[in-house]
Amino acid sequence: MKSSHYILSFLFLLTFTACEKVIDVDLNTAEPKLVIEASINWYAATAGNEQKIKLSTTSGYFSNEIPKVSDAIVFITNSTNQVFDFFEDPSELGTYKCTNFIPIVNETYTLTVIHEGETYTSTEKLLNTPTVTRVEQENDGGVLGNEIEVKFYFDDLVNETNFYFLRIDDPYKVIPEYGVIEDRFFQNNEMFGLYFSEDLKPGDTLTFTLNGVTQGYFNYMDVLLEQTGTNSMGPFSTPTATVRGNIINQTNFDNFPLGYFRLSKTEVSEYVIQ
Repeated sequence: MKSSHYILSFLFLLTFTACEKVIDVDLNTAEPKLVIEASINWYAATAGNEQKIKLSTTSGYFSNEIPKVSDAIVFITNSTNQVFDFFEDPSELGTYKCTNFIPIVNETYTLTVIHEGETYTSTEKLLNTPTVTRVEQENDGGVLGNEIEVKFYFDDLVNETNFYFLRIDDPYKVIPEYGVIEDRFFQNNEMFGLYFSEDLKPGDTLTFTLNGVTQGYFNYMDVLLEQTGTNSMGPFSTPTATVRGNIINQTNFDNFPLGYFRLSKTEVSEYVIQ
């Protein structure tokens, strides 16, 4: 019996040790792609002259760093060929800043990025954005009636087909909540952005950001949010498709970048929970 006890103990130890074995997952890493973050936001009550564009590249799945792209040429031109140059900030590599940009609603702008001998371009209009007219709070929101519900109301821009990009910053969440809506069933009427949480309490501040966007950007963000949201199949899932933006590589069409060029007035509204 004593010998059997030692044998069983040895087998248990062997099994336990085997469970601790580290398994290296060998993942294929694709060639890095250029990522262009070019959202031009004209905040209310500002001149809108200070803008920035960020350049980086994709990296391996297990990488903890986002590679920054330096030494690129970045500029935007308007319909009269006025050039707005973006220069890299030495203290913030990969971030290119402009201090003399002139934002005009419905003006057409063309982004140009030149990097490693390849030229990337995109042309878009700067769109208008409605203002938040009122905010309503309910203390019995949610399915169980135990959440604070906040609605940010705004009037749809009249006689237009409109699309909107929404962002809500919650003090209890590191990553903001994003969403897109269209006015298909609310054209020329009042619309709202809805947010609810059981963590909110009196004195907390919610920040609501609204941008008018094109249908292309609406579709782009709709797919992107779906792939990165709760419908995804976990960290090792395969995306249903590569989410391509509106920036074209004029030198090598197949080597397309990631990201999107967007311009709009930006409405920001803060609300203190009652």
